[in-house]
Amino acid sequence: MRGPARVLFFDHTAALGGGEIALYNLVRHLDPKLVKPLVLLSADGPLADRLRSDVETHILPLTERVTKSRKESLGIRSLLRVNDIATLAAYTVKVARFLRSNSIDLIHTNSLKSDVIGGVAGRLVGCPVLWHIRDRIEDDYLPNSVVHALRALSRWVPNYVVANSAATLATLRLPTGRTQQNGTCSNTRFTVVHDGLDSQMIDSVCKSRTACVPTIGLIGRICPWKGQHIFLQAAAHVIRAFPEALFKIIGAPLFGEQAYDSEMRQLTSDLGLDLNVEFMGFRSDIAKAISELDLVVHASVTGEPFGQVIIEAMAAGKPVVATNGGGVPEIVKDGHTGILVPMGDPEAMATAICKILTEPLLAAQMGNCGRERVKQHFTIQETAEKIVAVYGRLLENRQSSFV
Repeated sequence: MRGPARVLFFDHTAALGGGEIALYNLVRHLDPKLVKPLVLLSADGPLADRLRSDVETHILPLTERVTKSRKESLGIRSLLRVNDIATLAAYTVKVARFLRSNSIDLIHTNSLKSDVIGGVAGRLVGCPVLWHIRDRIEDDYLPNSVVHALRALSRWVPNYVVANSAATLATLRLPTGRTQQNGTCSNTRFTVVHDGLDSQMIDSVCKSRTACVPTIGLIGRICPWKGQHIFLQAAAHVIRAFPEALFKIIGAPLFGEQAYDSEMRQLTSDLGLDLNVEFMGFRSDIAKAISELDLVVHASVTGEPFGQVIIEAMAAGKPVVATNGGGVPEIVKDGHTGILVPMGDPEAMATAICKILTEPLLAAQMGNCGRERVKQHFTIQETAEKIVAVYGRLLENRQSSFV
């Protein structure tokens, strides 16, 4: 018996994006009798700082030209740059050597760039590859050439594909199989496993607040597709009925999106919202930030792959107004845990916000229902169990604790 399977989690970035926070949560909840997790990152940073106290973490540096390139800038020309191809080829060989020298049984890639690099490295040394897809593979999210390349690669590079929602999985257009929205393993090569929260954290978070000023928050990276402009336009409608309402934008721009941040601050002034809107910047204490709100809004104008902030808000007993696209309908039950509205429609968003602010009993009921839904369907313990079940499938011939 070799003991726990040595699983390498590989991500190209150490910035704290949604996928990286999900990775941090997952590796800390795997059964140590079955899995020995190791993490490999292409850069140092906040994610590495968090991981080091809990998980063996390694840094294998990759040039910032690659790690910090935005997905919107990718395309056939960037993919064919000779210098970048040489850099990626050399780096892929280094990852392959790391797999071999550390006796890795399986590589679990956590981002699109790591999918390609880690996938090829795994194939080079005969190590099973699991792609964890957390991004929509569609041309409203990625350049068309990258979409086609990733869809093609997904059919032969990974041994198995896990997606964070059924909506995300559908964008890969893999061969037809029975994939259920509850995340059960229903295909020999791919499945859905929703991200989750620690069940103990759900029981401890604050469910209510005592302030009398209605406070509505939008939490997430400040960038065009997250829809801060829609949120502000909706706020302009809401203050006609609730002139004292306070709107908080929680988050910061990343990846060169400071221009959009400046535009949003100017839009706030143009809409006469300077007294009603606060830009809170990045918050690491998201649970506390949510506890200070009466209502959480999700405003993405393209389909959200999953919606981590939404389950965090529901866990805190907050009603949610969210745009109806991507993986969000797999989380929010319209009329029960919140209200779904069309993407890019500030009037519909404002109407939903006003409905919840006007009916406090409905708001409380939605909050309670949302909290129970997270406890039943979106815990990290359940996520970890399903991921380990996938490992078992991939390593069923390995002489270890899995057999």
